[in-house]
Amino acid sequence: MQDIHLLDLFQGIATLAAAEPKIVFGRIGLILFGFLLIYLGKKGVLEALLMIPMGLGMASVNAGVMFFEGGKMGTLFVDPLVTGTDATMNILQIDWLQPIYTLMFSNGLIACLVFMGIGVLLDVGFVMARPFQSMIIALFAELGTVATFPIAVWLGMTEREAASVALIGGADGPMVLFSSLILAKDLFVPITVVGYLYLGLTYGGYPYLIKLLIPERLRGIPMPMEDVKKITSGQKLVFAVVACTLLCLLFPVAAPLFLSLFVGVAVREAGLVNFQTQLGETFLYGATFFLGLTLGILCEANTILSPVVLKLLLLGILALTIAAIGGIIGGYVLYFWTGGKFNPMIGVAGVSCVPTTAKIVQKIATQANPGVMILPHALGASISGVITTAILTGIYVAMLR
Repeated sequence: MQDIHLLDLFQGIATLAAAEPKIVFGRIGLILFGFLLIYLGKKGVLEALLMIPMGLGMASVNAGVMFFEGGKMGTLFVDPLVTGTDATMNILQIDWLQPIYTLMFSNGLIACLVFMGIGVLLDVGFVMARPFQSMIIALFAELGTVATFPIAVWLGMTEREAASVALIGGADGPMVLFSSLILAKDLFVPITVVGYLYLGLTYGGYPYLIKLLIPERLRGIPMPMEDVKKITSGQKLVFAVVACTLLCLLFPVAAPLFLSLFVGVAVREAGLVNFQTQLGETFLYGATFFLGLTLGILCEANTILSPVVLKLLLLGILALTIAAIGGIIGGYVLYFWTGGKFNPMIGVAGVSCVPTTAKIVQKIATQANPGVMILPHALGASISGVITTAILTGIYVAMLR
């Protein structure tokens, strides 16, 4: 009897003892994986702001499983599958992260808040200075979001699910979150988790791909000094207003994403310093922190150990790999077009993940040729990548919704 009382007291251990082996190993594995994410975030290998709360949430939710009435196992964190008004109102008063999930996560609001913050960080002048180069690179870098779609369908996913996982290749987490909520709500949790995990892995994986496909002599090519006309903040503001309005007109279903991105750009270019700080720091950092924490909490073993998750893991890494290869192909196209004056490594920056991929290519270029500066061109491609991925999101959602 004493053992039973102890297990009743320490229910996290009791639920491990009562669960089937697959769930037990899954919970333990996810706890250890959470520890790994925290370590890699602390070391700077992955994005610390996202991965540390995500890793701790993942470890906590898989440790904190308890018994409810009728012997049902669950947690006091969040129920992503709750349905019905009465059930939702009841669970809002019990699960402590449920209000954040229900009122910010499941409706895409947190993705829009992140996009506002990203918009404040974007200097669209890099795109406007070199529109042809930037958009060519960005279009080639969308190869992952296009090519992964038929592969996912071939593997047995529905067209809506395939589109959601294919958008991981755009390397923009808010787009993955937003599209999966609309197109594949049942797979929203694993698709979003896989998407954000792999975005963190671009830090570590892309440099090896670049070095494999681009010789060192080409990685160090300096970009020619250009007589670039100075673009004023007024011109950038006009660009943001026109682009936002036009994209909303063409793809109304993705209008919340377009508005969120370009309102950040507009705040930046209008010189609204107080709002710029609020969106670029408070909103962006706060939303990213709770995004990571909530994603970690959603990584409960019963949710993650679905057979379809293996497909998502494979398709996610495939989408990002093909996207980078597509960007490199675009870089080589411009390299030969300009007679060897364009650094083909800039193509990887077209896989947006602003500003991560741009910083990666600048770092590798510096290793190959100290003092070389390709960051402005890389940022132009990266920012264009955000816009092209948002457009593809609108196309997929409009066609398959």
